[in-house]
Amino acid sequence: MPLWGTASGPPPPMAEGGGGTEGSAGSSSSSGAAAIRSLLPTRRRLRLDPPSKLYFPYEPGKQVRSAIRIKNVSKSHVAFKFQTTAPKSCFMRPPGGILAPGETIIATVFKFVEHPENNEKPLDQKCKVKFKIVSLKVKGPVEYVPELFDEQKEQVAVEQILRVVFLDAERPSAQLDRLKRQLAEAEAALEARKKPPEDTSPRIVGEGLVIDEWKERRERYLARQQIEGVDSV
Repeated sequence: MPLWGTASGPPPPMAEGGGGTEGSAGSSSSSGAAAIRSLLPTRRRLRLDPPSKLYFPYEPGKQVRSAIRIKNVSKSHVAFKFQTTAPKSCFMRPPGGILAPGETIIATVFKFVEHPENNEKPLDQKCKVKFKIVSLKVKGPVEYVPELFDEQKEQVAVEQILRVVFLDAERPSAQLDRLKRQLAEAEAALEARKKPPEDTSPRIVGEGLVIDEWKERRERYLARQQIEGVDSV
């Protein structure tokens, strides 16, 4: 099944040069070099965990979650983007982003689980949905926009095509425990990003504004006296 919004692979880079015999020779040489490069294994910019699968708890009729850890193992900033064959029933958080060298993020993937057909056993049914992660080297910490991948199609690399694997939600397993830990980490990271940054700048007290700690203690003392007086009555 073709991946939504993607082609089968990035096109080979176009050769530069003028017309005439020299240009044709240069084009042939460049095309040959591009063909050789296409046969070589692509150096990964990202490290994925899990590396090739997305694990989901099997709960028919419900929206379930998976998680994947993405780390930039290159020496430059890298943009990444999720793609899927089922954009109407699946979505990713975040759908893409920019990672600095050595930076790690845990992405959450949401999927609606259909009920089994033709009396199939729940975990025996094959999920046709696939996910793909693509990457792009960018210059510095630029703002992420999906159009980055359209503007530099020849530089886009397919990091991995991820297959969906269902886990029995009622049967304890090491993989299910690991998934729960990753989901908890993803939620904690999301909450941390929502909080406003703490103001670490030194507090400046203007002229004529004196912080009187004794006055504050006295006000608290008088307030407690009033409360105790009401309680005694």
